[in-house]
Amino acid sequence: MTLLLAIAAVGPAAAAVPGTPARSGADPAQATARSEARVTTAVLDLDHPADKPRVRGKDVPYDTASIIKVDILAALLLQAQDAGRGLTEQERTRAEAMIERSDNDAASALWREIGLAPGLGAVNKRLGLSSTVGGAGGTWGLTRTTVSDQIRLLRAVFTDDTTSSTSGSVLTATSRSYIRTLMTRIAAGQSWGVSAASDSGAGWALKNGWLQRSTTGLWDINSVGRVTSGTHHYLVAVLSDGNTSMTGGIAAVEHAARTAVTSARAAG
Repeated sequence: MTLLLAIAAVGPAAAAVPGTPARSGADPAQATARSEARVTTAVLDLDHPADKPRVRGKDVPYDTASIIKVDILAALLLQAQDAGRGLTEQERTRAEAMIERSDNDAASALWREIGLAPGLGAVNKRLGLSSTVGGAGGTWGLTRTTVSDQIRLLRAVFTDDTTSSTSGSVLTATSRSYIRTLMTRIAAGQSWGVSAASDSGAGWALKNGWLQRSTTGLWDINSVGRVTSGTHHYLVAVLSDGNTSMTGGIAAVEHAARTAVTSARAAG
């Protein structure tokens, strides 16, 4: 409970996305009455990466909020690869702030650098994402995506070419390692989400997203990453919207993540 309260205290400031104010005077009672919370999960056993992910719920588009930051970094790295260069010191500073602390100013700067939604779309086509549509202008947090696309992105980051029976990632081993490392260095208070499905003390890597919509006062709460349960490693994507509070949305996402991984583990 202490962790969730601490997150809720910093959530609105971190959730704000350029062009999407956190709240526009929405009445809490009205928001509750209109609530239609929904959640969709997808899990892929990373030890069997050629298998299809197990999807629970409707595999329909949701707002990304800050989970898009992983995709932004993948786009930045792939564009740098194409140019035959590494990231500059400024790009690394922004990338680390964007992933580790979910810094929005850093994300906005890199969003512009990769070419906004068109630049993201071009990279996503190469990564195999087919249902992700970038937010208009500077509203990267209103990019729309599905759990299946998030698993495709995670597979491109966490599947090693030498162990995959599918085609290798277009990201180099160095690029993949960089993204993975940042996703294990998430700031205190932001390590909730799919990490709840990891065994106690087991490693995890994740990125979360949280956004209170100005039109309804309801919350988008998302979490994507890699967890360890038993002897297997799993890629997990949980997308949700229509939550009446950030704390309640986090609880729902964590429950969904645990349920999905437990089911995948039982299935072998």
